[in-house]
Amino acid sequence: MFKMDIHGKIRDVLAETIRGEGDHGQRPLSEEDFLTALQRRGIVDDVMKDLNFVNVAVPPKNADVLIKSSASFTDRDINPTQLKTTNIRPLRRYLYLQVLGGRAFLEHLQEPAPLPGQVCSTFTLHLHFRNQRFRTKPVPCACEPDFQDGFLLEVHRDGPGDASKMADATTMLSICDPVHMVLIRTDASGDTVLVSSYFLDWRSVLSAPNGKTAISVELLGVGSECKVSTGVLNLKLEMYPPLSETLSPEVISTQQSLERQKTAEKERLFLVYAKQWWREFLEIRPSHQSKLVKIFAQDENGVNRPVCSYVRVLRAGRLLESPRQAARFVSLLAQERAPVVGGGARHEQWCNMMAFLCRNKGDCEDHATLLCSLLLGFGLDAYVCVGTKGKNNPHTWVMTCGNDGTVTFWESLTAHRYLHQPIDPEAPPLVPQPKPTYPYCTVGCVFNYKTFLANCQPSDSVELCVFDFADSSRWKAMSEEAVRSVCAPGSTSSLPPTPPLCSPSIQSAEASNQLELEMRFLLAEHRKDLGLATVWDDHLCYLLSSALAAYELERSMGVSCGNEEFQDGVRRAVPDGHTFKGFPIHFLHCNARRAFTTCLRSPFCEEILCCRGDHVRLAVRVRVFAYPESACAVWIMFACKYRSVL
Repeated sequence: MFKMDIHGKIRDVLAETIRGEGDHGQRPLSEEDFLTALQRRGIVDDVMKDLNFVNVAVPPKNADVLIKSSASFTDRDINPTQLKTTNIRPLRRYLYLQVLGGRAFLEHLQEPAPLPGQVCSTFTLHLHFRNQRFRTKPVPCACEPDFQDGFLLEVHRDGPGDASKMADATTMLSICDPVHMVLIRTDASGDTVLVSSYFLDWRSVLSAPNGKTAISVELLGVGSECKVSTGVLNLKLEMYPPLSETLSPEVISTQQSLERQKTAEKERLFLVYAKQWWREFLEIRPSHQSKLVKIFAQDENGVNRPVCSYVRVLRAGRLLESPRQAARFVSLLAQERAPVVGGGARHEQWCNMMAFLCRNKGDCEDHATLLCSLLLGFGLDAYVCVGTKGKNNPHTWVMTCGNDGTVTFWESLTAHRYLHQPIDPEAPPLVPQPKPTYPYCTVGCVFNYKTFLANCQPSDSVELCVFDFADSSRWKAMSEEAVRSVCAPGSTSSLPPTPPLCSPSIQSAEASNQLELEMRFLLAEHRKDLGLATVWDDHLCYLLSSALAAYELERSMGVSCGNEEFQDGVRRAVPDGHTFKGFPIHFLHCNARRAFTTCLRSPFCEEILCCRGDHVRLAVRVRVFAYPESACAVWIMFACKYRSVL
C-alpha cells in the first residue's frame, strides 16, 4: 500500500468515473459505483496484496485457544525495518479504550508550557484489565494534559466452555472486572507520585446504539485527599467487533445494583463475624487489647478492606527465577511513607498492588504483601507478620514455615533472611539460649490470602513466640470460610484484581553505558574544578565489572563468589610500587547527578575522586541490573591507582 501511489490512483479512478457518469446522465454516484470502478481497475487487489498478515489461518475449531493471530504493521515514520505486532484473536471481543485528553487538573493551573527539550514533570496513565497491562506515553503536566492514546483490551471468557463462540452482550454483562486506572506524576528529578487510583466500570458501552460511547471520569486524590478531585479524563469506549444486539441502560444499572448489594451483604456478614471473633479474643486475656492485631487496613482510596485481601498467589512467570530473587526485587522498590499534610503521627496507608507497582515505591506493608504473594507463588508457606521492631515502631515483614518446622523471617525492605529459634523461658540458667539476629520485637498477628491468626500467647515477644499455628492455645484463627467469602478472587465485585508483573522497562547494557558516560563527565568536571587532570585507565574500568557482578549475585542469591578472580586481575593491572583504591556504592535509581552528589558525601569516595599523586589513573564502572517493572539495582565503583611516593 505504501509502495504504490494509492491516493493518486484513487483520484484518477474517481475523476474518470465522474466524467463517465456525467456523459451518460445526471444519476448521483453511490459508494458501490466507486468500489466497482476500483475493482475493475485492479486497485483493490493491489492493496490487498501489499498488506502483510502473519498466521491468519484459523483452524475450524477452538481457533482462539490454539492460535493467536498476529497482524504486523509497519511504522514508516520511525524505521521501515521495525515491525509493531498486535495480537488479535478472531473469535474474541475487544474493548477499545481511548484516552482523549484531560481537564481541570487545577494543581497545574499555573504550570508554564515546557520549552522544547526541557525536562519537566509528566503524567503517565497505567491501565490494568483482566491480566493485561498498558500505559500511556508520558505527557507534560498541565491543567489540560494532552493524553492521546488508545488501548485494545481483550474481554476474556473464563473457564471451560464453547471457546469458538464469541461472547455476546449478556455474557459480557456478567464480567464485573473493572479497568483499574492509576495516574502517576513523575517529577523532573525522576521521583514518582501517586496522583489517583480509579476503577472504571466499562459496561456502559454495552448499551450504546452503535457500540461507541464517550464518557468523562472524575479522578479523586489518594490518602488524606481521597475525597478531593484531581482532574477529569475524557474517554471513548468502543466494542470490537460491534455488538449485534445491545442492552438497555436499565438492565446494566440493575446488574450493577445487584452486584453492589451482594458485595455489601458479604462485607456486612464478615464485619459481624470479625466483631464476634475480636470479642472472643479479648476474653482470653485482657492484655490482648494492646496487641497489634490488624484485621482491616485502609487502601489509597480510603476504603477499609480485610488485610487478607492484599495478599494473592502471584506467579512471576520467567521474570523471577527463585524466592530469593523475588525478595531482591521487592527490596529494590523504594520505601516511602504515605505523604501527609502537616505533622503528627504516622499515617498508615496500604496500597493496592497495581498502585504500588506503578508508583515503584511504598511503605513496609506494601513491600511485605507483595513479597508474601510472590513467595506463595513459589509454593512456600508464607505469611505477613504484623508487629514492632526497634524502639517499638510498628512494622510488617514476611515469614515462611518449612516442612521440618523451620521458621524463616524475610525482611522485605532489605531482602535479609533470619532464622527464628525461640528462647525457652523455663530452661535452666546454665543452658545456652539462641541469640536472635533479627530486629523484630513483638508479633501480634500473621496472615496470608486465606488464613488469619492472632497471637494469644502470654507474651507477644518474637524471641519467646512459638509459631505452631495448629496449636489453638497459642494462635486464634479466623474461619477460613469467612476469610474466603470476602478475600478470594472474584468473591466480591469491590475486590481489586491482581495485576501481572511487567518485564523490565530498562535495557541493562544501554542504561549502564549511558550512566557510566555521565559519571565520567561529572568526575572529570569535578577534578577540573579542583585544578586536577583526569586520565582514564580503560582496562582497569573493565576489570571492575566482575566485582559489581559478584556484589549483585550476593545480594540476590546470598552466594559470594568471584572475589578471588577480581583481586588477581587487579594485582596484575597495578604495577609494583603503585597503590590501588576502590569504592563500590549501590543505588535504586539511574540519576547520575543525584548519585554523584551522594558519592561525594563519603570520605572514602572523595579520597579517590580527588586523588593527587604521581602517575594517577582513574576508573569508574557502572552496572545496571534490570528487574521486573521499573526496578533496578545500580552498582557504581570508583577506583584509582597511583605511584606511592614516601
